[in-house]
Amino acid sequence: MRSGRLRELAAGVSVLLLLGTGAAFADGPPHNWQLGFQDSASPVKEQMQSFHNLLLVIIVALTVFVLGLLVYVMWRFSAQRNPVPSKTAHNTLIEVIWTVAPVLILLVIVVPSFRLLYAGDRTPNPEMTLIAHGYQWYWGYEYPDQKVAEFTSYIVKDEDLKPDQVRMLSVDNPVVLPVDTDIQILTTAGDVIHSWAVPAFGLKKDAIPGRTNETWVRIDKPGIYYGQCSQLCGTDHAYMPIEVHAVSRADFDKWVIEKVGPNPAEKPKLLTMTWDEAQARTKLAQAGQ
Repeated sequence: MRSGRLRELAAGVSVLLLLGTGAAFADGPPHNWQLGFQDSASPVKEQMQSFHNLLLVIIVALTVFVLGLLVYVMWRFSAQRNPVPSKTAHNTLIEVIWTVAPVLILLVIVVPSFRLLYAGDRTPNPEMTLIAHGYQWYWGYEYPDQKVAEFTSYIVKDEDLKPDQVRMLSVDNPVVLPVDTDIQILTTAGDVIHSWAVPAFGLKKDAIPGRTNETWVRIDKPGIYYGQCSQLCGTDHAYMPIEVHAVSRADFDKWVIEKVGPNPAEKPKLLTMTWDEAQARTKLAQAGQ
């Protein structure tokens, strides 16, 4: 009877773990009972997860080996089995093994680690730039290439939430970024240290007053991605979410045109056409109406 209940309990726990793991690979916000990472949305995040999986295998193997060795030594060299302890103080073979083995393990770890650090550092040829300004307790965003002036991004309060918005993660003015584009991201702050972090992109870059930090992202697929300020920055630190809308390059151009208006002081950089082409298309569309 008791064994049957234990089997039922084990089955229930397994189902919960599977559900949690499955939720971890869904787009959008984190989910209850989530295990593992959010679904990757950038090449760098894919490399991070692969490196994590490699480390997990190494850690598990080392843990099992050390545990097995500990149990064996406790059993083999107990006082009952060895009333007169060995006085051995030197063993060349063992000393060579415990010197060479850690070096080989570290080499297996350090090579992909350096590759990952290099891949996530910066992009040599960015197609556009996003500047993220951290303030107590909201974000400001600027698109210098597209001539989009800085706009603020505040958390949506509970009483103002719409059905499709997420509590504590949705904002009034989300970031809009194009997919399949190398995007340089510059971070800075106007008061204290903040940190711009989006887990699905594998991004976390501090925003420091008086200093500009650089990172980059190339988003693989359209969607809505969430992050938060990840540096304790005061009373309302928990109320600084980040919401990124990843759209096609054409839709990004449309957003830029709407943002800068029909007669901007400077021509913005578009990704799928020139500003003059965009203006001509707009006039043709208006004439057709």
